Formats: sequence, structure tokens, C-alpha cells
Amino acid sequence: MIEDKTSETYFIENEISPNYQNEILNFIHENYLKIRPEYFQNIEKTQHNGLDILSFFTRDPVKNYMVETIVEPGNPVEITLKRDEKTPKEFSDKIKDDLYFIVHAYEENVLNSTLYFSWVEGEEIIPESPPTPRKRASNRLFSSNLLLIYVGFFAFNIILFLFIGLYAVIVILASQFLIVLFADKILARQSNWRITPENPYVHILEYQLPLEEFKQFQEKFGNETVIQMKKEIYDRTLAQKTYPTCEIGDEVLEKYGFHCNPRSNISKVVNVYEIVKKAADSFDLPTPKIVISNTMVPNAAATGPSPSRGLVLITTGLLVHLDEEEILTVVGHEMGHLQGRDPLILFSIITGEFILRFTILLPIVLISPLIYIIFAFALIFFVAKFFETRADLLSAIKIGKPDILAEALRKIAFKRLQMERVSRSRIPGWLAWDPHPPIYFRIDRLEKMKTPVEAKNPLIQSAKDVFNGFIAAFK
Repeated sequence: MIEDKTSETYFIENEISPNYQNEILNFIHENYLKIRPEYFQNIEKTQHNGLDILSFFTRDPVKNYMVETIVEPGNPVEITLKRDEKTPKEFSDKIKDDLYFIVHAYEENVLNSTLYFSWVEGEEIIPESPPTPRKRASNRLFSSNLLLIYVGFFAFNIILFLFIGLYAVIVILASQFLIVLFADKILARQSNWRITPENPYVHILEYQLPLEEFKQFQEKFGNETVIQMKKEIYDRTLAQKTYPTCEIGDEVLEKYGFHCNPRSNISKVVNVYEIVKKAADSFDLPTPKIVISNTMVPNAAATGPSPSRGLVLITTGLLVHLDEEEILTVVGHEMGHLQGRDPLILFSIITGEFILRFTILLPIVLISPLIYIIFAFALIFFVAKFFETRADLLSAIKIGKPDILAEALRKIAFKRLQMERVSRSRIPGWLAWDPHPPIYFRIDRLEKMKTPVEAKNPLIQSAKDVFNGFIAAFK
């Protein structure tokens, strides 16, 4: 037992039903403790107040650091770390991060064997379906920055130049401007439901089925049967002119060898309109149009030529994975894009590069078109990171909860964060054709902010932070 020199307790929220929470401990043992046994000792599972508790010691065999860890399952999972005075906090923080990733890996396994049912009051019930490549591409193209669609036009303008010469410049710029002007309407057409003051709620019901049984079921019958099972539950629901319930679903599930155990279900009702309105009010903006896309990929996007023509898209996956405070901060990030008129600014940047490419910079382009394009687009995407970083900062300033936004990002991008944490080099993440900075940078930056957050010029401050983060990646 380590003397209680320093004891820290952390909580990991999750979407695991009570029926499967105890299995977290077995998952940690099998996928974490047994993999590197030389680091762990005195592994014990005990009971306290009727609940299983996992405890173990982590020891660095070289530096002889030691941390005692106690894991209590539930929602949230409670992690207690105890270290002596010679063990640095960085060592216990590494254990905390490892357990965070392990718990969410288990959660993802459970969610992979979950049947989701979502609906909006007053709207037609539409079954959740995996995002098609077309829909996924559309959501990326018409989201807050529209940068990918500008880049996509590069190939298009080459073809046009072959046919109409310099008139292609006018056609391309006019096409891009029209996309910016009507991006809200285009993205709205990709959604399933409209949220209004009269219909503000999204209902979500989850049937979490036994993981191993569900895997065997998928291997035997395939995903098509899973879709059919969901369709039958929806059909029975519609026939009774009501919403999905455990009672309605039980007969269908039993037909396929499952049982609808209330302890394996999670239900929630989210007032999406109230959340978005609260975020808009914090920014002194009119409440944008709100649409829901019924897909389990956690995401949110905002677009529109101006704040008065703004539109926010939220997926049901985001509503499943985040609590209401976290959703609010993510919507605050999207409001930052609308307030900053980021789609128009990035359109101007792309337009400037486009014109320079065929005028002043044309001799350079002709020498090596491929090298020019690689360099120019890398620079444009790097500049775009300023605006994504500013949107984080504006959410922290206006909503006032940078730590909550950091936790939201950690939840929805934990796999990417884990890869960045163990990567030998963080430089590729900064140079990628992605308008978002590396997720580790965004989370670390938000966690270091002190409330109330202040910045004289959010864009300049964000640009400085991006440069500093990029330089630090070389160290």
C-alpha cells in the first residue's frame, strides 16, 4: 500500500447501460493489465457495497516509480490514483490517459452491439442508417469552412481551361460563390429532420445487446439481418402510432434470439432547440436553422453565408455520445464559425490564391505544377487551422466552459487522440490537408485556459497558438 502522499480522483463518463458496467473491469484486465505484466502487480478484484472494484499497482521497472490505482465501475467510472512524493505526476497522468482510452474502447465495443432508435416529435420516424460515402462527403464539403469543396474545384478548373480558356476563371469563381451562398440549403437537404421551437426534442432509445452473442449473430446472419430487425421494430411502432419501447421491441428481439432487458437499455430526451438557442444567445446571434442527421457518427457542422442565414447540423451520434453541456460547447464552436463568417473568409483566401495562380504566380506554377499545388494547399489548410482554433477560443469565451469542450473533443475523437499520443512524430498532423489542428493540441490548449477566458483579438491569438503548437511539434 502506498502512503497517501498524493491522491487524485477522476471520472470517466460513458454510455454503458448498468447491465454491462461491471464488465469494464474484465476488459481492463484483459486488454491492459495482461498485455504488459511487467508493469503491473498486486492485481485484485474486491467488492465494496455490493460493487466490484479493481485495484492494482503500476511500477516503472527502470525508475522505480509506483502508482496505486483503484477502478470503480459505473457511470461515471471512478479512477483513484495514489502516488508517493518521488513519483512525478506525468507518470500517473499516463495511467489516467491509458484508462480513459481503455474505458472508451470498451464503450465502443458495447455501442457496436447496440440498436439505436431516434425520432423527433412531429416528424416522420426515419431509421438510423450508416452514412453512405456520398452523404459523408457532402457533410464534409458543406460544413463550417467549405475548404474541401474549394480544393475539389481545382481538378474541375483544369478541365474547364481545356475547353473555354480564361473564361474558366469566371465560371469557377461564380460556382464557388453560389455554393457559399446556398450552402445552408444544400446541407439542409442532406438531413433527416428539422428542429423548431414547436418540435425541439430528439428522443433516443438504445438496446444494448450482449456483445459476444451479437458478434456471433452478425457473423451468422450479417448486417442485413440487423437492419431487418430494426425495421421490424420500427414497423410495429408505426403500426401502433407510437414510439419505440422495450415492450414493442421485445417480441422482435426474442424472434432473433435476444431479450429486451430494461437494465440493458438507455433512453434520453434532448431539447436540441434550447441548446442551440442558448449558444446563439451567448454569441448575440439569431438562432440558426437546426437540422438533425440520423447517423451514429458523432459530428456537428455549421454553414451559411452570414449569421442571419446560418444553419447548424447535428448528428444523433453526437447526442448519444455527449451530455447537454458538452453539446452546448460543440455548438458554441460552430457559432464561432458563423460569427466569424469563416465560409466567406476562406472563400476569399481561395479566390485570391486562384487568381494569383493564373497571373503573378503562373511562371512558378508552370515550372512545377505538382510542387506548387502541394505547397499552396498545405499553406491554405494551415491557415484554415487558425479559424478552427479561433472557433474553439470563441466557444471558450462565449460559453465559458473550455474544459467541457476539451472533454467533448476527447470523447468524440479518442481514437485519433490515442494515435497522436503514441506517435513518434506529431508533424504530419500539422501538415495534413485537414483544416483542423491535431486533436491533442486543441484539447491541451482548452485545458490550459483559465475562466473567464479573455482574448483581445481571438484570430491573432489563435494564429499565434497554432504557430507555437507547430513549432513545439519539432521538439
